[in-house]
Amino acid sequence: MQHTSPIREPLVTGGKTYHDITEDVCRQVEAAPNPRWAAAFGVALIGLAIFFYSVYRTLWFGIGEWGLNKTVGWAWDITNFVWWVGIGHAGTLISAVLLLFRQKWRSSINRAAEAMTIFAVICAAMFPVLHMGRPWLAYWVLPLPNTFGSLWVNFNSPLLWDVFAISTYFSVSLVFWYIGLVPDFATIRDRATGPIARRAYSFLSLGWTGSAKSWSRYETVSLILAGVATPLVLSVHTIVSMDFATSVIPGWHTTIFPPYFVAGAIFSGFAMVLTLMLITRVVFKLEDYITVGHVESMNKIIMTTGSIVGIAYTTEFFIAWYSGVTYEQYEFINRATGPYWWAYWTMMTCNVVTPQLFWIRKIRRSLVLTFIISIFVNIGMWFERFVIIVISLHRDYLPSSWAMFYPTWIDVGVYVGTFGLFFTLFFLFVKFFPVINMAEVKAILKSSSGVTHHGHHPQANVIHGAATDSNTNTTHSNE
Repeated sequence: MQHTSPIREPLVTGGKTYHDITEDVCRQVEAAPNPRWAAAFGVALIGLAIFFYSVYRTLWFGIGEWGLNKTVGWAWDITNFVWWVGIGHAGTLISAVLLLFRQKWRSSINRAAEAMTIFAVICAAMFPVLHMGRPWLAYWVLPLPNTFGSLWVNFNSPLLWDVFAISTYFSVSLVFWYIGLVPDFATIRDRATGPIARRAYSFLSLGWTGSAKSWSRYETVSLILAGVATPLVLSVHTIVSMDFATSVIPGWHTTIFPPYFVAGAIFSGFAMVLTLMLITRVVFKLEDYITVGHVESMNKIIMTTGSIVGIAYTTEFFIAWYSGVTYEQYEFINRATGPYWWAYWTMMTCNVVTPQLFWIRKIRRSLVLTFIISIFVNIGMWFERFVIIVISLHRDYLPSSWAMFYPTWIDVGVYVGTFGLFFTLFFLFVKFFPVINMAEVKAILKSSSGVTHHGHHPQANVIHGAATDSNTNTTHSNE
């Protein structure tokens, strides 16, 4: 009796050819703005205006505009900082880690995930700078030679580790994202009809020719950057967690924070990628490239990391009980039953209960339910940071200093405004840059499209086609 292995679900559907991929991805770059894109971009600009106004108030009048008090000195600013850094984790994971593991399903989603990482880190970086109160002195956190005598940065401070972690993460992610764009910029350059577009994409493509030597160097650099970026997935949120873990505040000084924060970051990052990609695939008609199979693979990662986060919550409670420390025990009881109980149970519902629905295959493959759950996950992850920061601070050792935190409308404005900043950047990206990595999708087309393509090796087609597709349209039209 002969056994045959089941055929894997195709990653590119619709019987696409190399030429079809170029046409489909370049269409939204070359066409006039889509009305739906224009409407969404308009809403993002309103959010950006709210951001600028709220930041102006914060800088002009000081952080007294926020709802901070003598007990809760960290609140929405650091909550939002950690939340945005977490969202940026999925891009590096999809790009670097899955590239090293040769996971082909990353090819259609890695470009947008990398862009999301960069924009999320920009939003995150705003909050520590604003929290300084004197952002024009922000350069003091850098170990620069100076004329202030022996005034150097405090290398023992976790906040300084943040500066190194975030700046390294941002620069590596930016280079990784840009290198991946170069071959696709060359394709758009060769297809461009307007002089401004041709000149702009010619500049961005760095003189790419599509030669075998260019491709060899491109792949070498991609692998090197993936190797550099992979430890960053673990290190960046580990260092962010040490802002809390190295303190003596009950509820913070816990050694489980580094792995727990990393799992939570990947969890929230993948949820945000899903939210964005499910909208993008509909608006730009990319259903043949961002398939249900992609969504299901990402949902499996959300389910796994959500389970890890749930175990971490349980472990925290167990260790608080096991430690015998009264303050630690009270901290966790206060989270679940104190005045902020609603925030704690929102976190538990969104982060622990909701992802378990993905055990059901029908839900895992449902685009509507996936979209709803992805939003719930990010709401839950925001509340997780709020619970850790605000609830741990608002009742400390002295009942005389207990206080409640209430956000002001400037707090809300800065947070809502970062969405405006994020989506303004993201919408500009999806309009003027190829949102799917054409070169990588072409490279997996023969093995992953479910259609037999006649011709030579797919990588050779990419070498011929990714940079000079418009000049040699017949090469791909005949595929």
